[in-house]
Order: sequence, then structure tokens, then C-alpha cells
Amino acid sequence: MSETLSIRIDSETKKRLDLLAKRSRRSKSFLAAEAITAYVALEEWQLGEIQDGLTDLDSGRNVSHDRVEKWLRSWGKHGEAKAPR
Repeated sequence: MSETLSIRIDSETKKRLDLLAKRSRRSKSFLAAEAITAYVALEEWQLGEIQDGLTDLDSGRNVSHDRVEKWLRSWGKHGEAKAPR
């Protein structure tokens, strides 16, 4: 099931969307719906990862800046350290 959504975009973006629709042989509505779907999925993932990170911090599951810095300084050197946990 689909629903209608009206949006406002600047004229330059609309021109680009028109051209893309013609070149891809897809409707502007199809391309806009695909773009919105991808954007929503990415934002949901990103906000979920941020929330997971905050939960880890609140639970005391973190690695200190000093340990991470020491690990990064070992990169590319003999005896490169393993990632801190």
C-alpha cells in the first residue's frame, strides 16, 4: 500500500530529478520514493548505533582515549597492538 506525500524542492533539484527520471526511464515519484526509503533506513541505522553507543557508555562498556591512542600509534609498526576492548 502506498500513500501520497507532497514535498517542496528547489527548482535546480527538480530539473536534475527530471533529467535523471528521463535517463533512467523511471518516474520522478519512483526515484523520490527510493531516495526517501534509503534515507530513512540510513537514519534509523545511524540513530540506532548512536543509541547503542550511549547505552554502552551508561553501562561502563567503553575504552579509554589513552588506550585507543596507544593502539593507533602502534599501527604499521613491528608488534602492532590488537584493538583494545
